[in-house]
Amino acid sequence: MGGTVNVESLARWIRTFARDIAANQDLLTRLDSAIGDADHGVNMNRGFEAVVAALDKHRPSNIAVLLRDVVATTLLNTVGGAAGVLYATFFLRIAVAAGQERSLDDLAFAKALRAGLEEVAQRGKVAAGDKTMFDALAPAVEALEGALAGGAGLSAALRRATVAADAGRDATAPMLARKGRASYLGQRSIGHQDPGAASAALLIAAAATALGEASG
Repeated sequence: MGGTVNVESLARWIRTFARDIAANQDLLTRLDSAIGDADHGVNMNRGFEAVVAALDKHRPSNIAVLLRDVVATTLLNTVGGAAGVLYATFFLRIAVAAGQERSLDDLAFAKALRAGLEEVAQRGKVAAGDKTMFDALAPAVEALEGALAGGAGLSAALRRATVAADAGRDATAPMLARKGRASYLGQRSIGHQDPGAASAALLIAAAATALGEASG
């Protein structure tokens, strides 16, 4: 199966995301200090440093091996709390959707991201408006699908997805948290951007950088 998204470009996506997490570690921690455990930045950075180290040691034979055995498994072993589970769930479900393929076309990649999003919703029992990473991921996937359906190439579609993810992230600030530790704060959760949505927006931006370059 030929396609513009392959093992190498997906590995580049993960490395780009790891770099961006490291650069934004303090910001993510500050966001989490307002409504969570003040450890989202530290945990995510530790997890993706470990993922990059694992990538340096392995040459995955297909997408499933990359995202399941290298990324998801490493995250489960190194990132504490809900973030580790949900990010691992996201990548694991993409791996299942990709199967043993080494590459995916644009529509197959979007379909795999949709599967990952739906698994996050099911595993985390979250929906739009709950003030979680879902609020950035869902509009990003919808924008990606819509752009591709309209004839856009992957690079342009991912740029639109990034804009949608950023808007979704920003929209979490006035929300009342209904899930996770932030929900314990009740009305005090209002006015603070969700750290999970912030890291999810970085994930989509990293895809636009790494995968958009690959697709031209």
